[in-house]
Amino acid sequence: MKKTYMDKVHTWGRIWCIASLLFFLSIPVAVSLHLDITPRMEIIGKGLAALLIFFITGIIEVVAYSPMLGAGGTYLSFVSGNIMNLKMPCAINAMENAKVKANTEEGEVITTIAISSSIVVTTIVIAITVVAFALNPSFSELMASDTFAPAFQQVTYTIFGSLAAGYFVKHWKISIFPIAAVTLLLVFVDPGIGVLIPVGVVLSMLGAHVLYKLKKV
Repeated sequence: MKKTYMDKVHTWGRIWCIASLLFFLSIPVAVSLHLDITPRMEIIGKGLAALLIFFITGIIEVVAYSPMLGAGGTYLSFVSGNIMNLKMPCAINAMENAKVKANTEEGEVITTIAISSSIVVTTIVIAITVVAFALNPSFSELMASDTFAPAFQQVTYTIFGSLAAGYFVKHWKISIFPIAAVTLLLVFVDPGIGVLIPVGVVLSMLGAHVLYKLKKV
């Protein structure tokens, strides 16, 4: 039977995800073998327990992000990383500019192209930066100076603020409740980004569902 485009996406996506996981695991294994050191399981267990909340968040991220990233975009994003700061904004902005919706064939193609392009551009920028810093180490001191350091600390907020502003204005009714609830959480609890993201997603879904039932949207 001839495979469809989506069949090929899932086949190659799974292959590269498994290959990436094996590559990541091969580094500590290679170090252990080279130094003839075997980490104690109780120490590994304690380290994994401390990161348990991030594992849970990772599962929630797959469920929350996949509908917007598409199948191809999801595989690419979770292998290359930096989803919230780069891949998600690229995918959403590309669909908005192309006037296509998520969970459609057009959206699938657009998000895959957008995320692939962002990976290529990121790799080129990182390569240029590495070469620049290698040739001129004084760049490190310049970037860490009081002049530039505060600007770099605001990059994430700038990206998400500009991206979210358009959606808040366009869908202001369903934005009020999650924004208010998350703001209150930050003011009185501040649970951390690992908890805040899934909580914000759930609150957004509940708020939109209630407004839909009340026929307000």
